[in-house]
Amino acid sequence: MKRLLIALACLAFSFSGSVSVLAQAADEPASKDDVILYLRTMRSHDMFQQIMEVQSQNMQQLFRDQTLKERGSVPPEFDAHFKKAMDDMIKGMPVDEITQAMIPAYQKHFTKGDINAMNAFYSSPVGQKVLQELPVVMREGSQAAMPILSKYLDEWKGRMQQELKDMGDDTPNKPIIKKTTPAAPKPATPNSTPN
Repeated sequence: MKRLLIALACLAFSFSGSVSVLAQAADEPASKDDVILYLRTMRSHDMFQQIMEVQSQNMQQLFRDQTLKERGSVPPEFDAHFKKAMDDMIKGMPVDEITQAMIPAYQKHFTKGDINAMNAFYSSPVGQKVLQELPVVMREGSQAAMPILSKYLDEWKGRMQQELKDMGDDTPNKPIIKKTTPAAPKPATPNSTPN
C-alpha cells in the first residue's frame, strides 16, 4: 500500500510538472519560426495579394467616381490604364520584405501558445474555409460598403471645404496659414546709405 501511495505521489508530481512545463511553453515568446509557420498556415502571401486586388478595385471605383464628378466624364482608356497601373503595383509589391518586417509585431503581441492555437484553428477544416472564403467576403462586403464610403467622403470633403472658407480661405490654392508678422527690416551695412 505504501508503494502504491508513493507511486501515485510520483505520478501526480510528474503530471503537475509536465503541465507546468506546457504552461511555460505556451507563455514563452513566439519565435520567428513560429510566426513564419503561422503566416504560411494563413497563406498570408496569397491573402495579401488578394486583399490588394480587392482594394485596387475599390480604389479604381473611387477614382472613377471622383473623376466623373470633377470632369463630368471619364476618359475611355481610364479603366484599362488604372487596372494596368494597379496590376503593376501589386506584382511589384515587396510582399516578402513586408512579411519579414511584420514578424516582430506578431512576436510582441502573441505568445508561442497563441500562435500554436491560431495554427491549430487555421489548419482545421473551418479555418481553411475561413481562409478560402475571406477574400470573397471582403470583395462582396467592400462592394456593398462602397456607396456608403463614397457618400461619407463627399460629405467630409464638403465639411472640410466649408471649414476652410470659414477660416477665410475661399481660393483652392491659397495657403491655409496666413502671414501675420511683418518682415523684419534688413540691417544696415557700413557701405549702405540711408534713404
